[in-house]
Amino acid sequence: MELIVENLTGLTAIAGKIGKYAADRKIWLFSGEIGAGKTTLIQRICQQRGVTEKITSPTYSLINQYESDQGIIYHLDLYRLNSLDEAIDIGIEDLLYGDALCLIEWPDLITPLLPEEVLKIKIEIVEDSKRKIILL
Repeated sequence: MELIVENLTGLTAIAGKIGKYAADRKIWLFSGEIGAGKTTLIQRICQQRGVTEKITSPTYSLINQYESDQGIIYHLDLYRLNSLDEAIDIGIEDLLYGDALCLIEWPDLITPLLPEEVLKIKIEIVEDSKRKIILL
């Protein structure tokens, strides 16, 4: 499925569509270049699921945990990890095979650890604030 958003404020509607499309999957993988809107889209997804606290990028903490209307949501940013062993050391396998929704930015490093049923979300910059969002 491909979705086009004309500007970043349109991500709220996209977040709802993604939630319906992937209701049965617990692992959502976000890819796209820096500045494409991965964290912004994750913020909108969390807000739509009832997260009321401030949603920030876990660039330095690696993992943020949020309480939502539908249970715990983990937001991971793996950009700073250098090896699969580092991912294992932070306990990623427990998150991947737990019951919580995991929203993961920069997931390529952990590909060998992923379960079969994941949602891949690729964000492409079309121009300025226009984005193409591809769901696989």
